[in-house]
Amino acid sequence: MERMKLNILGLAEVRWTGAGSMKLGSKTLIYFGGHTQERGAGILFDVTTAKSLGSWCPISDRVVVAKLVANPLNLGIIQVYAPTSDSKDVEVEKFYEEIEKAKGYLKPQEIIVVMGAFNARVEFVVGPSGIGTVNERGSRLIKWCQVNDFTITNTWYQNHLRRQWT
Repeated sequence: MERMKLNILGLAEVRWTGAGSMKLGSKTLIYFGGHTQERGAGILFDVTTAKSLGSWCPISDRVVVAKLVANPLNLGIIQVYAPTSDSKDVEVEKFYEEIEKAKGYLKPQEIIVVMGAFNARVEFVVGPSGIGTVNERGSRLIKWCQVNDFTITNTWYQNHLRRQWT
């Protein structure tokens, strides 16, 4: 079996308490899980990419931001774990405020990647390979991306067949 090579891997539902960084073999993990073992976000870096890790900041148990020193531009990574569709709207709004706070740690001229589990369905509105129909959380994500000039990229690539959610 061929091994997949990953330089950066975003993690959701880390479920550890507190914040920290640790070595896992040749990998480096940064994470924040808050005060309970319910949520948590983290980013795993391979040994080469970890050498470029300039700084990182836990925003909440749903949002972690890291800055990689790169040339010609630094790279800012915001890893997220969004509230599920049955969460209250106030919790969703707080989540988007936390992403905005994370963006505040980065400079406008840096390349910014927001990745993670948005718990949203965006269908084919964004790219040709979306799944299902747009839900309320998907509409909120699309609106946020439009305002911030971001692109939802996972709908541009064909994945394996999945069960259609109703």
